Amino acid sequence: MKYSYLALGDSYTIGEQVLPEENFPNETVTLLNQSPSAVANPHGGGSYSAPEIIATTGWTTDELDTAIDEANLSSTYDIVSLLIGVNNQYRGRSVENFAIEFEGLLKRAIHFASNIPNHVFVLSIPDWGVTPFAEGSDKKKIAEEIDAYNNVCKLIAEKWNTHYIDITSSQRKDGYKQEFLAADKLHPSGKEYRKWAIQLATVIQSVFN
Repeated sequence: MKYSYLALGDSYTIGEQVLPEENFPNETVTLLNQSPSAVANPHGGGSYSAPEIIATTGWTTDELDTAIDEANLSSTYDIVSLLIGVNNQYRGRSVENFAIEFEGLLKRAIHFASNIPNHVFVLSIPDWGVTPFAEGSDKKKIAEEIDAYNNVCKLIAEKWNTHYIDITSSQRKDGYKQEFLAADKLHPSGKEYRKWAIQLATVIQSVFN
């Protein structure tokens, strides 16, 4: 059988300025299909289909919610990932407002995962303040706000019994290095996305194998 995957997010999910195969949803599927455990899957030895991605650069939580409505998704998925919030922070929106809208999105993600919370994977929000793009900005403030947003993501993910994957800690270590950046010096390169994909694929394998 083929396992289906829905990826919800913004520029970090669509992979701004990288080839489609280099974004983390596609990288994750590639890793899963290369893994020997994919063949020995007790659910029938299935492989993983190319991800369906609903994500656009610049989207906030409410804009993603609207896009989901417009996509008119009728099917359910074996895997759903959610990475959203950086544009809420960038636009100066409150953490309280983010919490309300993020929880709404997570509940929708669970619904798309056939109401199985264990099949939903929340990825933490990267810290754009460590990138060269943020030169001249208050990087300490950005980091504090990203931490506050991610605390919300973690608490709500735990509340609904979904997975929470911290990609921010490692991203902060490499976010200023050229090899881990796209040409705009803001978005990640395929090399950074592969790091996230390894983390996500590892957790997915723990669920499906």
